[in-house]
Amino acid sequence: MLTQLINARILTPQGWLKDGSVLIRDGKILEVTNCDLAVIGAQLIDVKGMYVLPGGVEIHAHGGGGRDFMECTEDAFRVAVKTHMKYGTTSIFPTLSSSTVPMIEQAAETCTKLMEEKDSPILGLHLEGHYLNMAMAGGQIPENIKSPDPNEYIPIVETWSCIKRWDAAPELPGAMQFGKYITAKGILASVAHTQAEFEDIRTAYEAGYTHATHFYNAMPGFHKRREYKYEGTVESIYLLDDMTVEVVADGIHVPPTILRLVYKIKGVERTCLITDALACAASDSQEAFDPRVIIEDGVCKLADHSALAGSVATMDRLIRTVVQKAEIPLADAVRMASETPAKIMGVYDRKGSLQKGKDADIIVMDENLNVRAVWAMGKLVPETYTIS
Repeated sequence: MLTQLINARILTPQGWLKDGSVLIRDGKILEVTNCDLAVIGAQLIDVKGMYVLPGGVEIHAHGGGGRDFMECTEDAFRVAVKTHMKYGTTSIFPTLSSSTVPMIEQAAETCTKLMEEKDSPILGLHLEGHYLNMAMAGGQIPENIKSPDPNEYIPIVETWSCIKRWDAAPELPGAMQFGKYITAKGILASVAHTQAEFEDIRTAYEAGYTHATHFYNAMPGFHKRREYKYEGTVESIYLLDDMTVEVVADGIHVPPTILRLVYKIKGVERTCLITDALACAASDSQEAFDPRVIIEDGVCKLADHSALAGSVATMDRLIRTVVQKAEIPLADAVRMASETPAKIMGVYDRKGSLQKGKDADIIVMDENLNVRAVWAMGKLVPETYTIS
């Protein structure tokens, strides 16, 4: 079917098109134009001047709709993914917190099967740990945490091509060997749950760690030991211009002022937005996969209040927070939710922007930045269409 969105404010890589149209067929974008004359034979959808934006590319989410990817089942994956799609996520890399090897293998098997389905929104598996610094474990399950072990990770990588990203603390024994190995296999290496200072970060970058997991969270900033001052992981990452970062843009994990700072220093091209959402996101559930976690003040925390443990955010909330609270232009906020993560994960050839020939992953938002419709691979996501 040929579908045409007309009377739209469209965000393109070249900027905004006012009163434009997007033509889609067979899951692809046929044309993006500033002419909204109706095409013969097309199903016309008048978006009434609302924003037409590229679908969100989520590179760090643990679950949603009451289900967690650590359940490792097809049903859990499907429910969580479909939940996030209702809020503007059209591509996703399901994320596991620190897990056992059997859990990783089971999740990889499930992920592989679902990725093979036609028009799947699942683009690969993200392993957050379990090679993390115990002192910065935060909401991670401590009994699963250890140093990188090649006898463990090499068989996993050689067996499961669905793994596209793996996070680690670079100061751990064996972390440099791990980073070099996984990046040679095309897997994104990311710095996470760490106490690394500048030399650790610079060495890690040279070993292939080019990204920082939930920047500012589970990593130290500027600090003192006795009378002397030291740069933290945060400042070290700022000093490496080409290192990319992701931020949990719910306005709680990282305050709006710090979101502005990240945007100012790292810029749109090296900053992406993530939810870091747990199972309870977009659900009536008050329970997380980890029994130590509670939901309070619109965020997930450890019950002893020692750390944040994930969010209940969805993609639309990220965009609203960045625009309305951090006062970042909408075009840049959307690029950080779509274009930048797509480039970081190597899928920008088909995702992350509204361009001819790319996948028809589209969200419509009104002036208050509420989702009014979502198309993923040209298919309308159920329950999202509220354009009247």
